[in-house]
Parts: sequence; C-alpha cells; structure tokens
Amino acid sequence: MSSTCLINLGAEDWFHPDWRSNFYPDGLPDDWLLSYYNTRFQAVYLPAVRWQAASVAEWSQWLEDTQPGFRFLLEPGLASVPRDARVIEATSDWSAEHVWWIDTSPDLRELAEHAKARAALHEPFFVISRSGDLVRLEQVSTLSRVLGY
Repeated sequence: MSSTCLINLGAEDWFHPDWRSNFYPDGLPDDWLLSYYNTRFQAVYLPAVRWQAASVAEWSQWLEDTQPGFRFLLEPGLASVPRDARVIEATSDWSAEHVWWIDTSPDLRELAEHAKARAALHEPFFVISRSGDLVRLEQVSTLSRVLGY
C-alpha cells in the first residue's frame, strides 16, 4: 500500500450535521462536501449501508472529487467492494493492523508510538473518528505535524 501520508486522518463518513456550522463553510452545497472534507482529511471510513447504497455513478464522482492519495475504508458488507486502488475493505484483521479508532479519549503517547512503529515499516495507517469529533481529529492532526508524518 502506498500513500503520501504515514498518518491518514479521517472520520466515519463526511456528512455530520453538526459539521455544517463547525467545519464546512456556510452555504457549501452538499455535492461539494466530500471535496472540502478532502482538504483536511486523507481518508474516510464508510459503513456498509452507506457505500453499498451508492451507485456506480456516485462512486465515480466520489473518486473524481478526491485527491489521488485519498483512501476510502469500507466496512465489510455483502456487496462487492468497488475495484480501485484507493478503496480498501477494512476487514477486522486488516483494521487491527492499520486503523486506530479515536472515539474514546485517545492516548496520544501510545498513538505516537504506534505511528513510529508503522513508519519503521514504511506503512501508513489510518486514524479514524467514528463520531466525527473535530477536537480529537485536530489533536491527532497536530500530533502528526509534530512527528513529521
């Protein structure tokens, strides 16, 4: 797996109602949300119900609306995962190695150690907030910059 970032930060989905007043600019159309999200984040985790409901045209648009290094992590589901290098099926085993969930108060020291270990392997990993907690996401973003990742 290749990526320009060692720490790929993101949230579960890019649509969070409370982000309308705290993250997205006022008046931003719904179909621009993903593009704006990708200005700050390098990945998104999509629940199976969300990605399986997307049409081929929607998938094509999502891929077009994001930068080449952006990754879509998909909860395993019943449908076939879209074939694209930027789309990753986040199975339990894969997630155990590559995903750090920050929904509870994260231990930033432990996260930094994990980041160093992944960097030594030259493998990026993903730090994801299921709740879309912007404060925690910003803490991890700051840590990533301090560590040079």
